[in-house]
Amino acid sequence: TVRLTRGDHVSGTIVLRSGVMLEVAEGARLLASTDLQHYPEHKARRPTVMDSNMGMNQSLIFAEGCERIGICGQGLIDGRGTKDNFPGEETVGATPGRPFIIRVIDCRAVVIRDIHLKDSPCWMQNYLNCDDLLIDGIHVENQANHNNDGLDIDSCRRVIVRNSFINAQDDAMCFKGAGQRLAEHILIENCAFYSTCNALKFGTDSQGDFRNVLVRNVTLGGPAADMRAINRRKADGGVSWETVDGGRLERLLVHDVRIVRAESPLFLRLGDRGRVRPEQKRPGPGTLRHIVFDRIRGDDNGMRGSFFTGVSWKQIEQVLLRDIDLAMAPATEAAAGQNAIPEAPADYPDPHMFARVMPAYGLWARQITGLTLQRVRFRVGGKDARPEVLAGAGAQLCRQ
Repeated sequence: TVRLTRGDHVSGTIVLRSGVMLEVAEGARLLASTDLQHYPEHKARRPTVMDSNMGMNQSLIFAEGCERIGICGQGLIDGRGTKDNFPGEETVGATPGRPFIIRVIDCRAVVIRDIHLKDSPCWMQNYLNCDDLLIDGIHVENQANHNNDGLDIDSCRRVIVRNSFINAQDDAMCFKGAGQRLAEHILIENCAFYSTCNALKFGTDSQGDFRNVLVRNVTLGGPAADMRAINRRKADGGVSWETVDGGRLERLLVHDVRIVRAESPLFLRLGDRGRVRPEQKRPGPGTLRHIVFDRIRGDDNGMRGSFFTGVSWKQIEQVLLRDIDLAMAPATEAAAGQNAIPEAPADYPDPHMFARVMPAYGLWARQITGLTLQRVRFRVGGKDARPEVLAGAGAQLCRQ
């Protein structure tokens, strides 16, 4: 154990080695240096889409190819990542000049426990191609800059995230497939995820497969009025499962979840962007199937509505909504017509990708087979001319 005791400790990059636990004890603060030169580049030994897409190789805490490592303690890690300290240009691809706080690659037996994390210049933490990852009791406030994700887990196996709080400017709890490796056996429980983008998400990088995921006893959505937020708005999406780069997403269960302050509480997207490493052949569309939303409730959601959409040449398959009770806001402007919504297979997938107001106030579905609704209710708090549920082209829907 390397222990930081009471007081402030300013540092550039810290490199963890196997068998080392970094403890920031109660009353201690690990403060990230605001000098970018204190963050030497650490390029991954094994290239992934993360490298070709993000181009991000700097971080406060870095580990690669290690076993039995961790970060713990009741203290605070403060990235001091404001736009004044780290004004790196926000682009569609690379994010130069803004380090991550934690970046862990190709590691096994990783424990992140009890720590408070605040204000990264970019993503707060990224775990790439790791096995046996435990994240327990962490508190994340990442509302200081662009691309302020809370927790990104990419192509990892045997993962537990529990008893944690995240408030993020960008995606709060985000899974990815840029490592191009199967991610499976994942448990998320007893957490709260808040975001002004997507509260719980897989994507957008979706090159690898993602399966056997259980989410239970979680509250998620947009930040409340008394929470920090750079952009004071609702979450763009509550639960967003997206595959657009050839990955297979299947056997995902979201159970006993409360969704609040989300424009689109539920969002499924199967697209055909096909982004991989430059030297790789472009894949076709992936698979999105065997999805269950069970005992989902919530209120104070926005007016856009939930929607599920594949493409005409590849449909979403076998989705069950059971015991759903979600309150939505009534539309204050005209809704998009079904025929006016393009397939846009290669567009960046996000719930705002088509329109501010979708064709149904509850759920609109297109290019999906085996969609079953059991005891599903979307409530609207006022007059709304849209239907509660609407099936579009290529949708096979059974309501019970």
